Amino acid sequence: MLPHVVIIGGGFAGINAAKVLGQSQAVDVTIVDQRNHHLFQPLLYQVAMAGLDPSDIASPIRSMLRPYPRVRTLLARAQSIDVPNRRVLSDAGPLEFDYLLVACGATHSYFGNPQWEQYAPGLKNLEQATEIRRRVLVAFEKAERSKDPAEQAHWMTFVIVGGGPTGVELAGAIAEMASFALARDFRAIDATQARVILVDAVDRILNQFDANQASWAHKALNQLGVEVVLGKPVTAIDARGINMQDQRIDAGTVLWAAGVQANRIGQSLGVPLDRAGRVVVGEDLSIPDHPNVFVAGDLASVAGPGGRPLPGLAPVAMQEGRYVGKTILAEIRHRQATSAAGTEPPTRKPFQYWDKGQMATIGRRRAILQSRQAKLNGFIAWLAWLLIHIYYLSSFRNRVFVFLQWTWSYLTFSKGARLIIGKEWRQGRAELISPLDDGLAEQLQSPPEREPATAANRSAAAQSATTR
Repeated sequence: MLPHVVIIGGGFAGINAAKVLGQSQAVDVTIVDQRNHHLFQPLLYQVAMAGLDPSDIASPIRSMLRPYPRVRTLLARAQSIDVPNRRVLSDAGPLEFDYLLVACGATHSYFGNPQWEQYAPGLKNLEQATEIRRRVLVAFEKAERSKDPAEQAHWMTFVIVGGGPTGVELAGAIAEMASFALARDFRAIDATQARVILVDAVDRILNQFDANQASWAHKALNQLGVEVVLGKPVTAIDARGINMQDQRIDAGTVLWAAGVQANRIGQSLGVPLDRAGRVVVGEDLSIPDHPNVFVAGDLASVAGPGGRPLPGLAPVAMQEGRYVGKTILAEIRHRQATSAAGTEPPTRKPFQYWDKGQMATIGRRRAILQSRQAKLNGFIAWLAWLLIHIYYLSSFRNRVFVFLQWTWSYLTFSKGARLIIGKEWRQGRAELISPLDDGLAEQLQSPPEREPATAANRSAAAQSATTR
């Protein structure tokens, strides 16, 4: 029986590890994910802002791993990990492993206020992206049908909490969409008068970047009309806006792009975690006392240069996934070559991250790029951002479609995916619920009480059925 490797998570780390392992016929691989698609998260905000369709940045995991016959894809939710007995407990049953890679990623942290999520969705998956798109577009529609200037102003105010790359990109995209794509579509409101406010508890945006680059991005946001409020932590969020210490901002839409926390499955490993819930791993990405269990991606706390943890970026996860795959293959091949039980595996080389830099875009023709070799901003950095993101998309189809969509948007100042999709799908009920009326939708979640069945109405129902 061949060694069995289980990979939990079909993100950047999991997919890259599976591709490396899949090139060998000496190992069986099972990759487990609760969704059937791999998501290119760096462009998720484009789906949220109606710039791209969900299918443009996602690919079925099965299709991606089709060339690797020894890799099995399992649509399931991993619930916990029994490390001593080498088992993953999932809703599809237990999975035995010889090697395990846990790469489940991270979710949003509301800093002990989970009730804020209903008022301020985060942006980590397609479901959240389409919900954000719905809320933003619905806000303009509600403003259009209101005759009260104060209510119109309420719905055309957007607050983004968090000054990292996601928050900056969301703020820039909303301001740009209001000024260009939506400006010609409404009659009762002037979409260009929309307020976009970016707030953060720290004293500057984009802390991951050089201060000069962050300052350039701040000015670029101001040029788009985005108001940046810094140094004021959010103390409350409700259906009508946010509170920040002594300041209240009334807003129709609030979006969350602040803290993150690691997937809870890391707690079942029984090893030390950092403050964000990430698993503290060794220099070979394995957990203490269990060299056959690896953690990678946003779930792993990996010491980088200077002892600071590596950032939760796609390039980090990709390199970690490939490293784990190569490390496992090297040990398996060594054991097969020696054919001796108890033979010590080769010494593992420590994981070393090759920092290719980072980038963020601030609307049309504006971006910042920072690496060891260069620091760029403006149009050249924006072009580099476009080309790099197209290159790293997971399929040729996605690259072509995204390139064509971006070209069309650039030439026409339009957004092609401005669809408001309601939450209610059941026939009859969807007709009763306005896409602008969330309250009514919540009231109709439970099915109505049926009329008691009597001989008379049973006879009428049967007669109706025969005439269809």
